[in-house]
Amino acid sequence: MIEEIYNYRQLLKSNVSKEIRGKYKGSFLGVLWSFVNPLLMTLVYAIVFPFILKSTQPHYVTFLVIAILPWNWFTTVINQGTSCININGGIIKKVYFPREILPISIVTSGLINYLISCLIICLFLICSGLGFSINIIFLPIVIMVQYILLLGIIFITSAINVYIKDAEYIINFFVLMLFYGTPILYSPELFPENMRWLLNLNPMTTIINAYREIFYYKTNPNLKSLFVVFIFSSILLYFGIKIFKKLKKGFAEEL
Repeated sequence: MIEEIYNYRQLLKSNVSKEIRGKYKGSFLGVLWSFVNPLLMTLVYAIVFPFILKSTQPHYVTFLVIAILPWNWFTTVINQGTSCININGGIIKKVYFPREILPISIVTSGLINYLISCLIICLFLICSGLGFSINIIFLPIVIMVQYILLLGIIFITSAINVYIKDAEYIINFFVLMLFYGTPILYSPELFPENMRWLLNLNPMTTIINAYREIFYYKTNPNLKSLFVVFIFSSILLYFGIKIFKKLKKGFAEEL
């Protein structure tokens, strides 16, 4: 599969470029929406949430931005990636190319958008006086773990969505519920210690915590927990590829 994708690397490159440019094609702000969307989300939560839970978290807006941006990458990829095979049904029925390119393009373009929007994190860290620390060297590791996790999920959901048309809506609802089960608006310390294991069942909890540990708390991420998520994500990716390869044989007929 890797060899085949390498042979079609120009198609992969152009598809990633198309995903990035096409997302905001025709809009006035264009790629600036990568900055505006998470900022608007942060503004709403920063105004409302402290009044709901009486949050006294220092530099709360920066605390939020650090978590919302990778979560935005997660949700955007899940929403677009789940339907990527169906959307490209016309091309799939006419032209041969490695179908794996489609989900890989979605995850990779999401990664590039996330890296661009990281400028927002830098801006908030500077303006809040928190600044940077040497712990930022762990950032590529956290990004890699999230990338592998997303690839594993999208290989499965995009393939299943071809055969089960309602899967897209069920998955989107699940992701919406998962938002509140991930420590984005709040710190995990708000949960009783004997209940935190429930949060930790969610791999995005470890990933979000790792981002905060690097940017906000300026400590090393919990490498043990991150390694567990890496192993889980790698296994998920392995089975995701297996499922995708088995189901892709019937894509043209189903579409």
